[in-house]
Amino acid sequence: MISENRKSKTHIVVLFGGESAEHDVSCVTAAHVLRALDSKKYDIITVGITRTGDWVLVDTNLDNLPDQLTTSGKTTSITQVLQVTNQISNTVVIPLLHGPMGEDGTVQGALELAHVAYVGAGVLGSAIAMDKSIAKQILAANNIAQPKFVQVRDSEDRNVAVDRAITKLGLPVFVKPANMGSSIGVQKAKSRDEIIAALVQAFEYDEWALIEEAIAGREIEVAVLGNESARASVPGEIIPSHEFYDYEDKYLIDGAKLLIPAPLTAKQTTEVQNLALNIFGVLRSDGMARIDFFYEENGRGFLCNEINTIPGFTPISMYPKLWQASGVSYSELLDQLIDLAIARHTKRRRNTNR
Repeated sequence: MISENRKSKTHIVVLFGGESAEHDVSCVTAAHVLRALDSKKYDIITVGITRTGDWVLVDTNLDNLPDQLTTSGKTTSITQVLQVTNQISNTVVIPLLHGPMGEDGTVQGALELAHVAYVGAGVLGSAIAMDKSIAKQILAANNIAQPKFVQVRDSEDRNVAVDRAITKLGLPVFVKPANMGSSIGVQKAKSRDEIIAALVQAFEYDEWALIEEAIAGREIEVAVLGNESARASVPGEIIPSHEFYDYEDKYLIDGAKLLIPAPLTAKQTTEVQNLALNIFGVLRSDGMARIDFFYEENGRGFLCNEINTIPGFTPISMYPKLWQASGVSYSELLDQLIDLAIARHTKRRRNTNR
């Protein structure tokens, strides 16, 4: 059981791991966040979620976080964690749970029920951003430019869906699960047969998939920080080492070239920053998000690819790098996110008379 004798500092619960295919990414992110949190300011509890959904208290040995989730005997539960955090004043949970069952509003809902402050988007914003299909429909309704797409459900006739996609999008296309991140399950398909094969893989992760037009454009990313009065970082540009910015490039080999700030004009920089802030608000985000764009220099301009409400915090991740280039260090970024979580929680409790 977690000790309740924690009264002198802000109490932080770092929550990582999870049941999704992004479990390993979450473990890497958590290790770096834990190293950066100031133990003089914060009393830190670390809780991991195994691939099978068990909740485990882990120690401060950051070299084997994944191993501790399989070998530790200090099993706890979501109920125990929430009961204690609800009894401790000034507690903030930092969910570092990439993908479904963590980034999609599920854990955020549990924390809302427990009246606990947490970093990042709320239930609705998290759910919208995780479901790329829904997010794209909301962007379209708000006249925000994005690549053309077709959504497909696993119960739909594959041949009919592929015909519809080729007619609307042409070839090649990208196929991805609607509810997944870190480029997991994403494939570039250059033929009808490759689209069908890519759909089979995408449906291993989610019952909904997206088929998107392939964009011949630059990859630009902007980090956003804040609640109602959010601000945007300098934009960055990614030049992938592979055909597209895939999982290996993001987390394993550090092969992509990152240009920070992106080589854009002042007018282009302002435009993409304003777009990022607009998208952040339209999709009901809070705290933080990284918003990814394609830039067609001689075509449609900036096209929104997606929003990530729990972006990676590894040393080669764009979100912290963009803020570092904007004058906010890694540890300062965490401090600001914690302050934003407390401010939003206080406002929500006031608005709901809780």
